[in-house]
Amino acid sequence: MSRRSLLALLVPALLVVGACASASPRGSQTGKGFKVLDAVVTQRIFAAPGSPGTTMSGNGSWFLELEAQDGTATAHYRFQVSREQYNRFQEGQRVRLTLSNEELRDIRPMF
Repeated sequence: MSRRSLLALLVPALLVVGACASASPRGSQTGKGFKVLDAVVTQRIFAAPGSPGTTMSGNGSWFLELEAQDGTATAHYRFQVSREQYNRFQEGQRVRLTLSNEELRDIRPMF
């Protein structure tokens, strides 16, 4: 086989492989974009300064654990919140969550 015919076969093959390698991934789109969910506060957690995930000199960290219906599934979330949000939302309280890419953007009480 001549070099020219071998080259004629390899160039298109390399172009096809290169095009496939540079294609954008088509993985799961779950959790992309904005979601608004109705949820219930199930637990309030305070992590004192010096506990895992906090600094020794800080004020600690506040978390809310929530349970929400996401379609037909029940989803459990745990978000770090400000001290004001921690004090404002009590266990058992119904809230409306606004999520962006599975990150908490807003939390409001439901009346």
